[in-house]
Amino acid sequence: MFQLLTYGVRCQMSKAAALVLAMSAPVSAQELDILALGDSLIQGYGLVEDQGFVPQMRGWLAEQGHDVTLINAGVSGDTTAGGLARVEWSLTPEIDAMIVALGGNDVLRGIAPDVARANLDGILQVARDHGIAVLLVPMQAPANYGEDYKLQFDALYPALAAEYDVLLAPSFFDILLSGGQTPAEIQHLIQGDGIHPNAVGVGQIVQGIGPHVEQLIAIVDRED
Repeated sequence: MFQLLTYGVRCQMSKAAALVLAMSAPVSAQELDILALGDSLIQGYGLVEDQGFVPQMRGWLAEQGHDVTLINAGVSGDTTAGGLARVEWSLTPEIDAMIVALGGNDVLRGIAPDVARANLDGILQVARDHGIAVLLVPMQAPANYGEDYKLQFDALYPALAAEYDVLLAPSFFDILLSGGQTPAEIQHLIQGDGIHPNAVGVGQIVQGIGPHVEQLIAIVDRED
Protein backbone atom coordinates (compact mmCIF):
# COMPACT_ATOMS: atom_id res chain seq x y z
CA MET A 1 0.00 0.00 0.00
CA PHE A 2 1.38 3.42 -1.03
CA GLN A 3 1.24 6.45 1.23
CA LEU A 4 0.86 10.02 0.05
CA LEU A 5 1.83 13.13 2.02
CA THR A 6 -0.32 16.14 1.06
CA TYR A 7 0.20 19.43 2.95
CA GLY A 8 1.49 17.42 5.88
CA VAL A 9 -1.61 15.17 6.08
CA ARG A 10 -0.90 11.47 5.74
CA CYS A 11 -3.57 9.41 4.04
CA GLN A 12 -3.82 5.85 2.80
CA MET A 13 -4.23 5.10 -0.91
CA SER A 14 -5.93 2.02 -2.20
CA LYS A 15 -3.91 -0.43 -4.27
CA ALA A 16 -6.03 0.42 -7.29
CA ALA A 17 -5.34 4.14 -6.95
CA ALA A 18 -1.63 3.47 -6.50
CA LEU A 19 -1.60 1.40 -9.67
CA VAL A 20 -3.24 4.22 -11.63
CA LEU A 21 -0.69 6.68 -10.27
CA ALA A 22 2.21 4.41 -11.15
CA MET A 23 0.93 3.92 -14.69
CA SER A 24 0.46 7.64 -15.28
CA ALA A 25 3.83 8.70 -13.84
CA PRO A 26 6.73 9.21 -16.29
CA VAL A 27 9.08 6.26 -16.57
CA SER A 28 12.62 7.19 -15.54
CA ALA A 29 15.22 6.37 -18.17
CA GLN A 30 17.70 3.60 -17.50
CA GLU A 31 21.21 4.89 -16.87
CA LEU A 32 23.53 3.70 -19.64
CA ASP A 33 27.20 4.09 -20.51
CA ILE A 34 27.99 4.35 -24.23
CA LEU A 35 31.54 4.43 -25.61
CA ALA A 36 32.11 6.59 -28.70
CA LEU A 37 35.14 5.05 -30.44
CA GLY A 38 36.43 7.19 -33.27
CA ASP A 39 38.86 9.70 -34.67
CA SER A 40 38.92 13.51 -34.75
CA LEU A 41 35.25 13.69 -35.76
CA ILE A 42 34.38 12.12 -32.41
CA GLN A 43 37.22 13.74 -30.45
CA GLY A 44 36.08 17.26 -31.42
CA TYR A 45 39.07 18.52 -33.39
CA GLY A 46 39.27 22.31 -33.66
CA LEU A 47 36.31 22.94 -31.36
CA VAL A 48 35.99 24.12 -27.79
CA GLU A 49 35.07 21.30 -25.44
CA ASP A 50 31.30 21.78 -25.32
CA GLN A 51 30.92 22.07 -29.12
CA GLY A 52 32.20 18.63 -30.13
CA PHE A 53 30.15 15.61 -31.13
CA VAL A 54 30.16 13.94 -27.71
CA PRO A 55 29.02 16.91 -25.58
CA GLN A 56 26.42 17.96 -28.16
CA MET A 57 25.10 14.40 -28.38
CA ARG A 58 25.00 14.18 -24.59
CA GLY A 59 22.84 17.30 -24.53
CA TRP A 60 20.56 16.03 -27.30
CA LEU A 61 20.01 12.71 -25.54
CA ALA A 62 19.28 14.46 -22.25
CA GLU A 63 16.66 16.59 -24.01
CA GLN A 64 15.01 13.37 -25.21
CA GLY A 65 14.89 12.10 -21.62
CA HIS A 66 17.75 9.60 -21.79
CA ASP A 67 20.08 9.12 -18.84
CA VAL A 68 23.25 8.36 -20.79
CA THR A 69 26.94 8.79 -20.04
CA LEU A 70 28.59 9.17 -23.44
CA ILE A 71 32.33 8.54 -23.19
CA ASN A 72 34.63 10.32 -25.62
CA ALA A 73 37.04 7.70 -27.00
CA GLY A 74 37.92 9.77 -30.06
CA VAL A 75 41.60 10.13 -30.97
CA SER A 76 42.54 12.68 -33.59
CA GLY A 77 44.32 11.05 -36.53
CA ASP A 78 43.31 7.54 -35.51
CA THR A 79 42.80 4.81 -38.10
CA THR A 80 40.79 1.60 -37.94
CA ALA A 81 44.02 -0.12 -36.85
CA GLY A 82 44.33 2.30 -33.92
CA GLY A 83 40.74 1.65 -32.95
CA LEU A 84 41.29 -2.09 -33.04
CA ALA A 85 44.41 -1.73 -30.87
CA ARG A 86 42.52 0.03 -28.08
CA VAL A 87 38.97 -1.31 -28.24
CA GLU A 88 39.59 -4.23 -25.88
CA TRP A 89 40.78 -2.12 -22.96
CA SER A 90 38.30 0.66 -23.78
CA LEU A 91 35.34 -1.66 -23.21
CA THR A 92 35.46 -1.54 -19.43
CA PRO A 93 32.81 -3.50 -17.50
CA GLU A 94 30.37 -0.58 -17.15
CA ILE A 95 30.07 -0.02 -20.92
CA ASP A 96 26.62 -0.97 -22.26
CA ALA A 97 26.97 -0.04 -25.94
CA MET A 98 29.40 1.46 -28.43
CA ILE A 99 29.37 3.90 -31.35
CA VAL A 100 32.13 3.17 -33.90
CA ALA A 101 33.09 5.98 -36.29
CA LEU A 102 36.43 5.14 -37.89
CA GLY A 103 37.86 4.98 -41.39
CA GLY A 104 38.29 8.56 -42.53
CA ASN A 105 42.02 8.56 -41.82
CA ASP A 106 42.38 5.21 -43.58
CA VAL A 107 41.10 6.91 -46.72
CA LEU A 108 43.37 9.92 -46.26
CA ARG A 109 46.35 7.56 -46.00
CA GLY A 110 45.23 5.42 -48.94
CA ILE A 111 44.96 2.28 -46.79
CA ALA A 112 43.52 -0.62 -48.74
CA PRO A 113 39.78 -1.19 -48.15
CA ASP A 114 40.35 -4.84 -47.25
CA VAL A 115 42.78 -3.77 -44.50
CA ALA A 116 40.26 -1.28 -43.09
CA ARG A 117 37.57 -3.95 -43.28
CA ALA A 118 39.71 -6.46 -41.38
CA ASN A 119 40.32 -3.90 -38.62
CA LEU A 120 36.64 -3.00 -38.31
CA ASP A 121 35.80 -6.70 -38.36
CA GLY A 122 38.14 -7.13 -35.40
CA ILE A 123 36.49 -4.24 -33.52
CA LEU A 124 33.02 -5.69 -34.07
CA GLN A 125 34.19 -9.13 -33.02
CA VAL A 126 35.51 -7.72 -29.73
CA ALA A 127 32.16 -6.00 -29.19
CA ARG A 128 30.35 -9.29 -29.87
CA ASP A 129 32.63 -11.13 -27.44
CA HIS A 130 31.74 -8.53 -24.77
CA GLY A 131 28.02 -8.69 -25.59
CA ILE A 132 28.07 -4.99 -26.56
CA ALA A 133 25.49 -3.49 -28.95
CA VAL A 134 27.05 -1.33 -31.67
CA LEU A 135 26.06 1.60 -33.87
CA LEU A 136 28.42 1.68 -36.86
CA VAL A 137 28.92 5.07 -38.53
CA PRO A 138 30.21 4.67 -42.10
CA MET A 139 32.86 6.72 -43.81
CA GLN A 140 33.04 7.29 -47.55
CA ALA A 141 35.94 7.62 -49.96
CA PRO A 142 35.94 10.61 -52.33
CA ALA A 143 35.63 9.96 -56.04
CA ASN A 144 39.19 11.09 -56.76
CA TYR A 145 40.52 7.89 -55.15
CA GLY A 146 39.26 5.94 -58.13
CA GLU A 147 36.02 4.10 -58.75
CA ASP A 148 37.28 0.69 -57.57
CA TYR A 149 38.68 2.04 -54.31
CA LYS A 150 35.51 4.02 -53.58
CA LEU A 151 33.19 1.11 -54.35
CA GLN A 152 35.16 -1.28 -52.15
CA PHE A 153 35.59 1.15 -49.27
CA ASP A 154 32.00 2.42 -49.20
CA ALA A 155 30.62 -1.13 -49.39
CA LEU A 156 32.50 -2.49 -46.38
CA TYR A 157 30.32 -0.74 -43.79
CA PRO A 158 26.90 -2.08 -44.82
CA ALA A 159 28.48 -5.51 -45.36
CA LEU A 160 29.93 -5.59 -41.84
CA ALA A 161 26.73 -4.20 -40.30
CA ALA A 162 24.79 -7.05 -41.91
CA GLU A 163 27.37 -9.67 -40.95
CA TYR A 164 27.44 -8.65 -37.29
CA ASP A 165 23.77 -7.59 -37.11
CA VAL A 166 24.61 -4.13 -35.80
CA LEU A 167 22.93 -0.79 -36.45
CA LEU A 168 24.20 1.27 -39.38
CA ALA A 169 23.90 5.06 -39.21
CA PRO A 170 24.21 7.50 -42.10
CA SER A 171 27.66 8.98 -42.56
CA PHE A 172 28.39 12.36 -41.01
CA PHE A 173 28.78 14.00 -44.39
CA ASP A 174 25.66 12.40 -45.84
CA ILE A 175 23.80 14.15 -43.04
CA LEU A 176 25.39 17.49 -43.90
CA LEU A 177 24.45 16.95 -47.56
CA SER A 178 20.97 15.56 -46.84
CA GLY A 179 19.26 18.62 -48.33
CA GLY A 180 20.74 17.88 -51.74
CA GLN A 181 23.50 20.47 -51.46
CA THR A 182 26.86 20.16 -53.11
CA PRO A 183 29.99 20.08 -50.93
CA ALA A 184 30.65 23.69 -51.96
CA GLU A 185 27.27 24.71 -50.58
CA ILE A 186 27.95 23.45 -47.05
CA GLN A 187 31.23 25.23 -46.46
CA HIS A 188 29.54 27.34 -43.79
CA LEU A 189 29.26 24.08 -41.80
CA ILE A 190 32.95 23.17 -42.19
CA GLN A 191 36.05 24.49 -40.44
CA GLY A 192 38.78 26.28 -42.35
CA ASP A 193 40.65 23.03 -43.00
CA GLY A 194 37.86 21.97 -45.35
CA ILE A 195 37.50 18.61 -43.56
CA HIS A 196 36.11 18.92 -40.04
CA PRO A 197 32.63 20.23 -39.26
CA ASN A 198 32.31 23.35 -37.17
CA ALA A 199 30.02 23.62 -34.14
CA VAL A 200 26.95 24.28 -36.29
CA GLY A 201 27.82 21.38 -38.56
CA VAL A 202 28.28 19.08 -35.57
CA GLY A 203 24.86 20.18 -34.34
CA GLN A 204 23.32 19.04 -37.63
CA ILE A 205 25.20 15.74 -37.43
CA VAL A 206 23.89 15.17 -33.91
CA GLN A 207 20.33 15.80 -35.09
CA GLY A 208 20.83 13.19 -37.82
CA ILE A 209 22.65 10.57 -35.73
CA GLY A 210 20.63 11.08 -32.57
CA PRO A 211 17.62 8.90 -33.55
CA HIS A 212 20.02 6.07 -34.40
CA VAL A 213 21.62 6.38 -30.97
CA GLU A 214 18.12 6.11 -29.53
CA GLN A 215 17.70 2.84 -31.45
CA LEU A 216 20.94 1.66 -29.86
CA ILE A 217 19.61 2.58 -26.41
CA ALA A 218 16.38 0.69 -27.14
CA ILE A 219 18.36 -2.45 -28.00
CA VAL A 220 20.23 -2.27 -24.69
CA ASP A 221 16.97 -1.71 -22.81
CA ARG A 222 15.41 -4.78 -24.45
CA GLU A 223 18.43 -6.94 -23.66
CA ASP A 224 18.27 -5.91 -20.00
